[in-house]
Amino acid sequence: MILVTGATGHIGNVLIRKLLEQGEKVRALVWRGEEPMPIKDLDVEQVEGDVLDPASLESAMRGVESVYHLAGIISIMPGRNPLVWKVNVEGTRNVLDAARRAGIRRLVYTSSIHAIARAPHGVAMDESLGFDQNNPYGEYDRSKAAASLEVKKAATAGLDAVIVCPTGVIGPYDFRGSEMGEVIRSASEARTMFYVEGAYDFVDVRDVADGLIAAHAHGRRGESYILSGQKLSVRYLLETVREVTGKAFASFKMPFSLAEFAAKFTPYYYRWSKAKPRFTPYSLEVLQSNSNISHAKAARELGYQSRPAIETIADTVRWFFENRRMKSAA
Repeated sequence: MILVTGATGHIGNVLIRKLLEQGEKVRALVWRGEEPMPIKDLDVEQVEGDVLDPASLESAMRGVESVYHLAGIISIMPGRNPLVWKVNVEGTRNVLDAARRAGIRRLVYTSSIHAIARAPHGVAMDESLGFDQNNPYGEYDRSKAAASLEVKKAATAGLDAVIVCPTGVIGPYDFRGSEMGEVIRSASEARTMFYVEGAYDFVDVRDVADGLIAAHAHGRRGESYILSGQKLSVRYLLETVREVTGKAFASFKMPFSLAEFAAKFTPYYYRWSKAKPRFTPYSLEVLQSNSNISHAKAARELGYQSRPAIETIADTVRWFFENRRMKSAA
């Protein structure tokens, strides 16, 4: 039996699909009160729980051999966020403690490329840079770095744990609507698009799931592996959606200085409206940061590979249309 925390997230639900295809028995930890829609039609055992509730983790790990720990909170908002730190760091400690007590054979932790120390432009980013819990760019980055260091500490103490660090994840089965997933969906619906010049490394969610499974099978205890794809500009992404759909839509490049000014105020709007943040100083910083990211170590040790971006974008657009049709028919 395999336990997946964060089972209803983008990576989580795709990972479960992959594991089921391989004939594995899967138990999905679903956050209490959360809608399990992304996995509702899958042949999995669903258990309610919370990474902040050690008793629920102890129960969830009963009879389990391996754990994929993906549960966490992603935030692109500025400033301190106690819940992000509690879930991402304290929650991970709780998962590690429960895994030790349960005698888990192997644990695979999904960290983030943003947990790794930044490198200046012109320098390839790889695992040798290490995790930076003093990262100045955001609470999410610091929390994932701190959690990753907790996993490494647990591995040193004897727990068979491996860390993977995906870059920007895109792809089908994006039920919750990730930041870049919403960009692709909006463009596929031929909405007017405003964008800023910038680029980052984006990876297909299915390749990430394959990388997680490969890390479980072949990763070395205590090691971390970057799962990257390729560098894509926002403009390329929009033009590819236009090419895939054959639909014309207006797109306007916003001067970066104007976007930077506007982003100073958007966090106040998101807090007031309780809307899901999309455009903040953090998201701008990411698009301007170093996206020369290497997955050579994962390729060498795990056999990891990433597919062409045009395949990912085309499949994502197709999935959005199919999912919309299913919702309309329901």
